[in-house]
Amino acid sequence: MVGVICGKDNSVENHLEMGKKLLAAGQLADALSHFHAAVDGDPKSYVAYYRRATVYLAMGKSKSALPDLTKLKSSPSSREEQEAQSQLKKSDEIQRLVTQARSDFGHEDYSSAASHLDTIIDTCVWDVDSRELRAECFIQMREMGKAISDLKAASKLRNDNTQAFYKLSTIYYNLGDHEMSLSEVRECLKLDPDHKQCFSHYKQVKKLNKQIMSAEELIQQQRYGDAVSKYEAVMKTEPDVPQYTFLAKERICHCLSKDQQGAKAIPVCSEVLQSDPQNGNVLKDRAEAYLQDEQYEEAIKGFESAKEFSENDREVIEGLERAQRLLKQSQKRDYYKILGVKRTAQKKEIIKAYRKLAQQWHPDNFQDPEDKKKAEKKFIDIAQAKEVLTDPEMRSKFDQGEDPLDPESQQGGGHHHFHGAWESFQGFNPFGSGPFSFKFNFN
Repeated sequence: MVGVICGKDNSVENHLEMGKKLLAAGQLADALSHFHAAVDGDPKSYVAYYRRATVYLAMGKSKSALPDLTKLKSSPSSREEQEAQSQLKKSDEIQRLVTQARSDFGHEDYSSAASHLDTIIDTCVWDVDSRELRAECFIQMREMGKAISDLKAASKLRNDNTQAFYKLSTIYYNLGDHEMSLSEVRECLKLDPDHKQCFSHYKQVKKLNKQIMSAEELIQQQRYGDAVSKYEAVMKTEPDVPQYTFLAKERICHCLSKDQQGAKAIPVCSEVLQSDPQNGNVLKDRAEAYLQDEQYEEAIKGFESAKEFSENDREVIEGLERAQRLLKQSQKRDYYKILGVKRTAQKKEIIKAYRKLAQQWHPDNFQDPEDKKKAEKKFIDIAQAKEVLTDPEMRSKFDQGEDPLDPESQQGGGHHHFHGAWESFQGFNPFGSGPFSFKFNFN
């Protein structure tokens, strides 16, 4: 008889110990099974009743906890049993709070409902229903970080909680985090591959994620035109979530700036900055676009603004210095303007413009002495512009804000070298007096 009793006691102790370990691991259902077995094994074990009641309460099942707590109330004889009396008092309060929270939620008083649920969850830490309801309150209150925290807990507390994963995925998606959205919806489909909501959402997220990833790869490959097309496709795929439109326009701004399409980049970048005026990357991209569009003062302002948010960004520092040099240069002589070509013009365009202007301003075309004098000056400017812009080294210097023909910029006097060569052309000064004609080779 003693052996049987000892055997029974050992079995109860084993169930209690195993239940305790499972509880610590968050395996509530299995822990509860062991506490059931402990109660069945020893109906007088107050510890077994206490632990089972505690699990019920933590799961938000206060009605299930009441019979166990009532048994403990009749014979308090230990610290755990005394604690149970306190838990018994809480159970009535919890049921009242649950009723009130649901009522507040139904009346769209989400703040009050969340406050009641806070109190409930402080005691019922494993109460999945309360956490999910509080998550809904947070969603309505636009407190997405808190909603995510509750839904993540709910997804772990209930093994097959596909709905929690679906809601997590939709929250991340609407926040613009397509990668986390894809990760969460995949968890839903692992639990139920035929889940209609998750499968439909998965197809949308996967398509959008693929487009964004492809666009970023194209940017890395410096295929900026293709990247712009891909981000335009992103806006068509998801026109209803502002975060993706914002992302697409931010990256289109960057691509157009990198692709030397300043005039097109400026309005796109400006639209992004209306929503996010402190976006350092977009400020930098727009400043670069202003440079390309020869709006040097705006470029300087843009780089200075970008510097406030990216103080150590080398591109910003160098861009600001370049903008300042180009502004100074523009106030003197601009070879691009002389020939009427863009800074992005190819050599063929430059030569074509030079030939046209050289013919137009050939001094032989003018008879009036004053007009001829002006034409001679203009003709020299045109020839100098052609010389600088068709020479890769001189053009590069000019694009950085230096004038290779300006004695102030070039030690050794490149300007004088040009005139020496010019004046020796055909062995005479073409602009001197005399009966000679102008003969120029427009190659």
